[in-house]
Amino acid sequence: MKKVQQGFTLIELMIVVAIIGILAAVALPAYQDYTIRAQVSEGASLMSGAKNAVTDFWADRGTFPGSNESAGLAAAGSIQGSYVTQVAVAGAGVITATYGKKANTSITGGTCSLTPNNLGGSVTWTGTCSFAEKWRPKAFRP
Repeated sequence: MKKVQQGFTLIELMIVVAIIGILAAVALPAYQDYTIRAQVSEGASLMSGAKNAVTDFWADRGTFPGSNESAGLAAAGSIQGSYVTQVAVAGAGVITATYGKKANTSITGGTCSLTPNNLGGSVTWTGTCSFAEKWRPKAFRP
């Protein structure tokens, strides 16, 4: 009589565990990059209102505002999100978003800035961030 196999052998289980380990090793860093990029995009989104205010200020007065107040925005600490602690307008209309403690540790304390440029009567923007390029939105890449 033939013995009927019931269940899996040890080797089969070890192969399954190895495959799951390899998939996890590949997927985890990709997921972490995805979540960081999502957190960074919050800053870019919050900065869009300030960007419009700075552009309007320049269109009305021919210069860039030096603060949130002069741009007609709420105080820097009042413009915040889940990961961004403030959006501030500083000298020459530079808009800076600062990432707080709830953000991934790779970007905590980091900033993204938009600098306005007056080119031939229109405003263009140059973006920079203080962290790795792979996490930056397209507007903040060189």
